[in-house]
Amino acid sequence: MTKIRHEPVAPTRTERLAPGAEIDPHRHDDHQIVYAGRGVLAITTSAGSWVAPATRAIWVPAGTVHAHQAHGELELHLVGLPENENPLGLDTPTVLAVAPLLRELLLAHTRTPDDGSPERARLRAVLLDELRASPQQPLHLPWPAAPQLRSLCAILRADPADDRTLTALGRQVGASDRTLSRLFKSDLGMTFPQWRTQLRLHYALVLLAENTPVTAVAHRCGWSSASAFIDVFRRTFGHTPGAHQSRDQAG
Repeated sequence: MTKIRHEPVAPTRTERLAPGAEIDPHRHDDHQIVYAGRGVLAITTSAGSWVAPATRAIWVPAGTVHAHQAHGELELHLVGLPENENPLGLDTPTVLAVAPLLRELLLAHTRTPDDGSPERARLRAVLLDELRASPQQPLHLPWPAAPQLRSLCAILRADPADDRTLTALGRQVGASDRTLSRLFKSDLGMTFPQWRTQLRLHYALVLLAENTPVTAVAHRCGWSSASAFIDVFRRTFGHTPGAHQSRDQAG
C-alpha cells in the first residue's frame, strides 16, 4: 500500500517535471492551485482523474490526497492558500479556465518568493480576484465504485478507441445495458457516452502533449475522423488540437 505523505504547507513555487515524471500521493493542510504553464498535468484522487492543459488550472482543496503525473515537458506553477481562504468556495477538485491575464498572474506569482512587499500583496489580491471569476470546466473523469462498472471502465481506459456499444461491453462484464446505464448515472453522474467522451479527451490531451500528430490522436482515441475529433476538441477547449500543440511548444 502506498504511503501517503503529509505536507502541512502547500508551497507556492515553480517546478519542472520531465515527461512521465510523477509526484506520489500526498496531502496538504492548505488549498492549492496547480497550473501547468507548459505540458499537460494529470491529477488523480480516489474520486477520479483531472487533466489540465495550459488553458486550465486545477483547484485542489485542503486535505485532498492527490498524485501528479506529467505528460510532455511540464512547467508546474503551484499556489498555496490557507484553509480559511477559499475564493472559489469549492470543496472538491475542480478544473478552472485560465484566461491570458490569469495565466500571467500565476506565472508572476510563482516565479518569485514572497518578500512581504506591498507589490506582492497587490499581485496576490488581483490573482484571487481573477480566480473568483474563472469559469469551472467539466474535465473530470470520475472513477466508479461498482465492480461491474469498474471492469467496463478499465476495458475502455486500456483502449479508448474501443467503440463497442454498452450492450456489447455489458456482455463482457456480465451486466445488462440497462443496469450499466443506471450505474453510470448513479455512480458517476453522467451517461455512458458522456463518460467515454471525457475519457477520450483526457487521452487526447496526453497524446498531444507527446507531440502525436492530430490525425493519429483522433484514430487512437476512437473518433471516426480527424475533423470529428477537432470539432469536439474545439467545442470543449475553445481552440483546435493543432493550436493547442503550438501553444504548448511556445510556452
